[in-house]
Amino acid sequence: MRGKKLSLWEATSIAVGIIIGASIFSILGVGAEIAGRDLPLAFILSSLAAYSVAYNYAKLGSRFVSNAGPIEFILRGLGDNEITGTLAFLMWMSYVVSLSLFANAFAGYFLALVGAGQHPLLFGLVEVAVVAIFTALNFFGSKAVGRAESFIVLGKLLVLGVFVLGGLWTINPEYVTPQLDPSHVMGAVYAATIFFLSYTGFGLITNASEDIENPEKNVPRAIYLSLLIVTLVYVSIAVVAVGNLPIEELVRAKEYALAEAAKPFLGGLGFTFISLGALFSTSSATNATLYGGANIAYALAKKGELPPVFERKTWFSAPEGLYITAGLGLTFALLFNIEGIAAICSATFLLVYIFAIASHLKLTQETGANKLFVSLSLVIVLMIFSLLMYYQWITDRRVFYTIWIAVLSFALIELIYRRATGRKLLNRQETMSKYGIE
Repeated sequence: MRGKKLSLWEATSIAVGIIIGASIFSILGVGAEIAGRDLPLAFILSSLAAYSVAYNYAKLGSRFVSNAGPIEFILRGLGDNEITGTLAFLMWMSYVVSLSLFANAFAGYFLALVGAGQHPLLFGLVEVAVVAIFTALNFFGSKAVGRAESFIVLGKLLVLGVFVLGGLWTINPEYVTPQLDPSHVMGAVYAATIFFLSYTGFGLITNASEDIENPEKNVPRAIYLSLLIVTLVYVSIAVVAVGNLPIEELVRAKEYALAEAAKPFLGGLGFTFISLGALFSTSSATNATLYGGANIAYALAKKGELPPVFERKTWFSAPEGLYITAGLGLTFALLFNIEGIAAICSATFLLVYIFAIASHLKLTQETGANKLFVSLSLVIVLMIFSLLMYYQWITDRRVFYTIWIAVLSFALIELIYRRATGRKLLNRQETMSKYGIE
C-alpha cells in the first residue's frame, strides 16, 4: 500500500540532500584547485546554468507528472526509439556514478573521524554498509524516506550554518578578492562545468512527482526552492572556506578541504565538527539517490514502463538491479579519483538534460513555456557540455574516453536489448491506458 504523499518541504529536503552532498563535502577541493580564489564565482555560474535547466524541468514536471522524470519528457517530445532507450540507461548510470561519489565521500570522512586507516578494503566495506542501510530504509516507502530526509537535512544545514556564521568573522579580504583576468575567469568557468553536477539534485523532484502532494504546484516550487537554498549555502561556504585558508592549503587538503578550512576559527574541533556534517550530507545524498534515482532509472531502462503501483520496494522484486547498481558504483569509486567521478557524473546528467530540453522545444505549447528561453537553455547546456569535454581532453583523457565509451556501450546494449526483448518505452499516459486506469 502506498504511503502518504510527500509534502513540499519533504520533497525539497530530498533535493537539497543530494545537491549539497554532491559538491561541498566531495569536490570543494577540486574546485579550489581549478578556480582558485574565484571559487565562489564558479558556484554562481553553475547556479545560473542550473536555473536555466530548472525552468524547463519546472514547466515539464508540472505538466507531465511521472516518476520517470526526464525520460517521460523525452518520450513525450521525441517518442520511443533507440536514442530514448540509450538515454534511459545513461540516466541510470548517472545515478550509479553519483552513488559512488557519495559513498566514497562518506567512507573517507567516516574512517577519518573514527581514526581508522584509509585502506581500500575498509573503504569498500563502509560504502557497502551505507548503501545497504539506505536500501533498507527505502523498503518502508516514500514517507519514511521523506521523514528521514527532513531530519538529516536539518542537521546538516545546522552544521554548515555554524561553519558559515563562525567563519565570516575571520575572513581575510585578500584571500577572497576575485581574480578577473582571462585565465582565472576561465578557471572558474571550467570549475563551473564540473560543479554543475552539484545542482542536479532538483531533477529528483520530477522522479518522485507521483509521490508529492499537489505536484502541479509543488514540483516547480520544490525545484526553485531547493536551488535557492543550495545556492545561498554554496556561495556562503565557498567564501568562508577560501577566506580562511590560502588556496594552496585547500588544494593540499583536497580530500577533506572543508574540514581543513574550519580549523582557523573552530580550532582542533573543526575537523570533527565538519566531518559530522559530511556524514549527514553524504548519507542523505545516498538515501536520495537510491530513492529517486537509481531504482526508478534501472526499472525504467529494463521494463520500459513504471506501473501505477510502482514503489521503492520494487528493488526486492528485481534484486539484480540493486546488486548491479552497488557493484558498478563501487567499481567507479575504485577506478577514478574524485575529480574523474565528478566529471563522468556531470557529463551523463548533461546529456540527459540536452535531450530533455530539446524535447521541451516540441512541447512548449503544452507546457506554456517561452520557446526563446527554452532555446537559450539548450544553447547554455550544450556549451557547458562542450567545455567539460574540452577540459577533460586537455587534463584527463582517461575520463574523456570513459565518458564516450559509456555512451557508445549503452547505445549498443540498447540496440541488442530492444531487438532481443521487443521492449518499448511507454510514457505515463500509455502506461495508464495499458493498465486500464482513467
